[in-house]
Amino acid sequence: MFPNIQKKDYRVVDLVRQREIQDSVTHTVLQKLHVTENLISRLGLEKELNGHTGCVNCLEWNETGQMLASASDDKDIILWDPFRYEKKLVLHSGHRGNIFSVKFMPKSNDSILVSGAADCRIRVHDLTLSEPIFTCKCHKQRIKRIATVPSIPFLFWSAGEDGLFLQYDIRTPHICRNNNHNVLVNLVYHMGRYAEGKCIAVNPRKPELVAIGANDAYIRMYDRRMIKLSQVPPSPSIHDNSDWANISTYRAGKGDPDDNIPLGSTQYFIAGHLHSRDGNRSITTTYLTFSDNGNELLVNMGGEQVYLFDINDSNNSKTFFSSSKKYSRSIEQDQEFGKYYMKQNDVSYTEDLVDKTIKILPPHVEELKRQANEGFEQQKYSLAINLYNKAISYCPMAAVLFANRAAAYMKRAWDGDIYAALRDCQTTLLLDSEHVKAHFRLARCLFDLNRSIEADKVLKNFQQKFPEYTSNSACKALKMDIKEAIDAGKDVTQTSQSFFPISEYEQEWRRNTIDYKMRFCGHCNTTTDIKEANFFGNNGQYIVAGSDDGSFFIWDRNTTNIMRVLRGDDRIVNCLQPHPSTCLLATSGIDPVIRLWSPWPEDGSVNEREIQNLDDAASANQIRMNSDPFELMLMNMGYRFPVPQHEFSDEDGEDQHDQPITQALNCRPS
Repeated sequence: MFPNIQKKDYRVVDLVRQREIQDSVTHTVLQKLHVTENLISRLGLEKELNGHTGCVNCLEWNETGQMLASASDDKDIILWDPFRYEKKLVLHSGHRGNIFSVKFMPKSNDSILVSGAADCRIRVHDLTLSEPIFTCKCHKQRIKRIATVPSIPFLFWSAGEDGLFLQYDIRTPHICRNNNHNVLVNLVYHMGRYAEGKCIAVNPRKPELVAIGANDAYIRMYDRRMIKLSQVPPSPSIHDNSDWANISTYRAGKGDPDDNIPLGSTQYFIAGHLHSRDGNRSITTTYLTFSDNGNELLVNMGGEQVYLFDINDSNNSKTFFSSSKKYSRSIEQDQEFGKYYMKQNDVSYTEDLVDKTIKILPPHVEELKRQANEGFEQQKYSLAINLYNKAISYCPMAAVLFANRAAAYMKRAWDGDIYAALRDCQTTLLLDSEHVKAHFRLARCLFDLNRSIEADKVLKNFQQKFPEYTSNSACKALKMDIKEAIDAGKDVTQTSQSFFPISEYEQEWRRNTIDYKMRFCGHCNTTTDIKEANFFGNNGQYIVAGSDDGSFFIWDRNTTNIMRVLRGDDRIVNCLQPHPSTCLLATSGIDPVIRLWSPWPEDGSVNEREIQNLDDAASANQIRMNSDPFELMLMNMGYRFPVPQHEFSDEDGEDQHDQPITQALNCRPS
């Protein structure tokens, strides 16, 4: 009756059988069958929708999923019947620049669309009328995103590269620059004159919460109930050469003149290592979206990775570097070394973790650990990390797994890996304060992150706690490296990190950032600033994102491992919008086509668009993200470069107490 059923699919079959008996579980069945691992494994190209003549920059499903809207560089908006593969309507938008965002207005019977474009215009289209019912030119730079929320049918929001984030109410008349108060956030006031808005999203469960992304590494979330809307300022940006924009920018970086955004109305998020990131590659938030339950925020970071933030965890997930000053003041007086690494000043919390720590792994987890250690020894660090990820998903209280994964991260050394290793060392020490390698590796990570002063304190405490290792060659070498770095003034805390003035509120918000919950690696996001990442599945159990290599990636949210990579465009995949209730995915990019992806039948067909070696694809993208333009050109011509590795003389890939301590500690780069 159910061919090719795997053991993991039994629950799905049970649900189907229950539906036949009990109508009340029909909705549950539909939700559970929305996206499953089996469906993901069979996802393939269903159809290409042709109609645009330029890059397709945005896709949007209506609430029921019966209609798909697309907009393009050709300045047209097309409404599609995605199941008949037919155009329902081609709307000549009236925009004079590339359209970057299109949204259905909620509860409008899909008859009202909002669009924003490179011509700095917002247009609201009633599809029953020939002319727009609303046009706004308050923005003075390109409009990158429009946001709506299902529960509020009359409001929408926009993000512009002039640093403005505006709120609109279509029930009231709007005349641009006529004393209208529709500015929700003016980033120029806080971030400085070069601030650019890139994306915006509204929490579907708590519509008072608005998240925005800009041309930096910080994610900002505001409670708009506490914000007083203000007027469009006389000089939001210096990018425009017009006389209007060249009026004095005296308020840039000096804060709101009327204190429109209270200090307590805002929460910032950031991947901890980006607090003091140096280097030539710019960091930009290209897309963000809330989860369906409103508790998480998914962010695609241009020039970096994809991150998931828990918006409710304001106490336990402060970034290491934003909170380190608090601990460093008392570290020399604190004899309990483990307290230095605590995420909060709650000793009972730590003791509770220790009580729950798993010392003996279940057989299937022990086998995963063995395979991961083997991969580590063979220098297949991504493979080792993936296996440790699986093991941790089964045993999240096993210190040994976090310690081993930290070692693999340090060896692989992709963007953010050293900080991920530091976080794993923290977790290891919370679970096992006597873990020697985790103490030492933490100092090593801090040094590699150019936090030499903090590394010095950690190393000194390590020597006090484990005096028998003071004379170890690895310990001596790291101590010397740290001293040289401090003497040379290479510590990031010794240099100014802000080239432009920022407001006092901005400084405070940045000091109290929340760190990421999960990280998804493998794609490349450096070429475009509209690249999306989205939840896929009724519970967001999968993550999807496009890539500069023309592929799109699917990750398992639970383990963060790559599940599949599919070729979605000849050059770049920018947009990925999952259908609201069916396992159907719409993608677009530089090609002037829209591609629909759905599960193929289990008939043994070969999917020619599937990338077979996931690790090679991810490694190539890591090189791509760190390549100069000439190397990137060679890559696009088919040349391949070796994956950069930080070679360590440490051969140890597993924590066994009979390993020589020299192997355990000697992780100095060759």
